[in-house]
Amino acid sequence: MTQKYVLAIDQGTTSSRAIIFDHQGRIVATGQKEHEQIFPRAGWVEHNPVEIWDNVREVVGIALAQANVSRDQISAVGVTNQRETTMVWDKLTGEPVYNAIVWQDTRTDKICTRLAQGDADRYKDRVGLPLATYFAGPKVVWILENVEGARERAEAGELLMGTMDTWVLWNLTGGVDGGIHVTDVTNASRTLLMNLEGLSWNEEIAAEMGIPMSMLPEIKSSSEVYGHVRPAGSLSGVPISGILGDQQAATFGQACFERGMAKNTYGTGCFMLMNTGEEIVPSKNGLLTTVCYQIAGRKPVYALEGSIAVTGSLVQWLRDNLKIIDSAPEIEELAATVEDNGGAYLVPAFSGLFAPYWRSDARGALVGLTRYVNRGHIARAVLESTAYQTREVLDAMEADSGVRLAELRVDGGMTANQTLMQFQADQLGVDVVRPVVAETTALGAAYAAGIAVGYWEGEKDVIENWAEDERWTPSMDEGERERLFRNWKKAVTKTLEWVDEDVV
Repeated sequence: MTQKYVLAIDQGTTSSRAIIFDHQGRIVATGQKEHEQIFPRAGWVEHNPVEIWDNVREVVGIALAQANVSRDQISAVGVTNQRETTMVWDKLTGEPVYNAIVWQDTRTDKICTRLAQGDADRYKDRVGLPLATYFAGPKVVWILENVEGARERAEAGELLMGTMDTWVLWNLTGGVDGGIHVTDVTNASRTLLMNLEGLSWNEEIAAEMGIPMSMLPEIKSSSEVYGHVRPAGSLSGVPISGILGDQQAATFGQACFERGMAKNTYGTGCFMLMNTGEEIVPSKNGLLTTVCYQIAGRKPVYALEGSIAVTGSLVQWLRDNLKIIDSAPEIEELAATVEDNGGAYLVPAFSGLFAPYWRSDARGALVGLTRYVNRGHIARAVLESTAYQTREVLDAMEADSGVRLAELRVDGGMTANQTLMQFQADQLGVDVVRPVVAETTALGAAYAAGIAVGYWEGEKDVIENWAEDERWTPSMDEGERERLFRNWKKAVTKTLEWVDEDVV
């Protein structure tokens, strides 16, 4: 009998990947290609959607060739994506009207202020999110207001909007030739436009933003057959049956199916999600209420999320902008040359502060400097900033949910850094656990797709496949832990109220 697999397309912030998984959830082959990061001006971040679609096709071919499998051996395709990154395109030509505006982009600050009418939480009871530059809806507003002719074409029904899952799915299923315009509940819940109750578009909010309903994709569950790959594709005829935003996909891949279970993904940013079951838990502590996942025919599962904008990208900044290291892994060696941070704290508010502050007026600060501080201390401060930010989010999560975390499941590139993981456990006061398969984002999308077509039976198979690789246990003295965190909180206050009308 021919071996069968599931392929996941992981369209991320810095690269697109295709990963083929077997029934045990193990990686069989990977294709990966980076795309250009476009910075037209301070605070603006864009991607070229055409380049991304070309790369997706290429990496799928690479993975299939590397695994030496044919399309007949692929049972299903799952898609996961950088959330909130948003684009608008012409449904007749398939041409984007503008580059994709990336989740990190802050150009919509004035639009958010205008919509807020003095209350950034005015939509929060319906959509679970504050009005912030992070989310997709205001990005569409910016395109409609700033790209010549876009408003008229949108109102004439010629334009479509979508997050990157929608763009990849539309192209995979034929594009201008019958492409399916769909998103899933997890991505829709990041737009500021979807009702958490009922999982439908909120027409009133869309009208306030000036976004025609005809632009919006149909909302589906995270695990069902949406359509099949177009005849011209290397996966021709294979069902596409799973879509999850990247952080929800990682939560699914980490088997966080019980209420109160949480995971943290250490990537470009850091994203912690705690499963709150079928209950919508409003946050009083600066977190987001979001959809965790939904399997077709079942009730949605919700989550609390803390989003941190800058973690892994801070290491890249140290490498590329300051030239303190030549490669990202070198940061651990450099940090190990000192015993502590020497009193230095680096708060990376490069695009404002996300959870739990939501302050777009903040900018990065390196504080506590003395003549004693050297490169090693700064490297250590970079790593520690990720752990402190994570602790702030967890404290907020426990306050909102009333659930005390037993352990934190972790994934993403920075989990290879032993110094950071140990310091993370010390700051949280709970065990930090990394699974054997660290590519949990792609794995979660694969599981969602495979469950929809019967390749896996359901959550039970995911739980059985999950296996622990490494565990870090807290070892720091409680007094030291609290002293360090107190100083971090003080450092954060130095970043606020930096942006004025004449300072970007």
